[in-house]
Amino acid sequence: MTTHVLSDTGVLTGRSLRHIVRSPDTIITTAVTPIALMLLFVYVLGGAITIGSDESYIDYMLPGILLITIASGIAYTAYRLFLDLEGGIFERFQSMPIARPSVLWAHVLTSLAANLVSVTIVIGVALLMGFRTGASLAAWIAVAGILILFTLALTWIAVIAGLSAKTVDGASAFSYPLIFLPFISSAFVPTDTMSGPVAWFAENQPVTAIVNSIRALFAQQPVGSDIWIALASLVGILVIAYVLAIAKYRRKFN
Repeated sequence: MTTHVLSDTGVLTGRSLRHIVRSPDTIITTAVTPIALMLLFVYVLGGAITIGSDESYIDYMLPGILLITIASGIAYTAYRLFLDLEGGIFERFQSMPIARPSVLWAHVLTSLAANLVSVTIVIGVALLMGFRTGASLAAWIAVAGILILFTLALTWIAVIAGLSAKTVDGASAFSYPLIFLPFISSAFVPTDTMSGPVAWFAENQPVTAIVNSIRALFAQQPVGSDIWIALASLVGILVIAYVLAIAKYRRKFN
């Protein structure tokens, strides 16, 4: 049974990846917005922002930009899932001897691959803009692990949106609040510069712990408790979103 699921997932993931390869504008579009934000914040607003350290602003804000890149990219997962539903592909799959979870996992793995490419592009542009890090290989692997977990958690939320949407616009609209969350965190300015209620929210929402962890890993500094808060938050979101997505899928096609 496990082999059956893995082989079916591999075939369906290949199908989804071919769509991405034939339409690379998806990845380009996903990368354009965070790159534009980097240019805006570093070259226009950066000189007026105080971060309380000698760290360059591009180094400070890159972790938040990477999260925005992923939050932008997962909207396409909901969009592609909705189009498959509207096109009747899911019904056709139901009549074939295909492991049912593999249909959703194919979209999730495609999202993971596409978002990792987008993140790589953004990091490449950041390096051209002056981003520097002495992070070890282990630190880079830890950063990659956090970003992969973040992508999986948000992608399963995207699956719920894609299965629930009534229109194409509705399928991707859910991502807007996720894109906005890094702005109310430590991603662009220290949280202690914000007003009372906003500062409390920014300090206690999961994005701040994720950003702080990635920033510390890049800067070769101790991550402290932030890494555990980040991992616990991401695993919790991932598990809940996965369970809800599978339940929604079964209700829709059983």
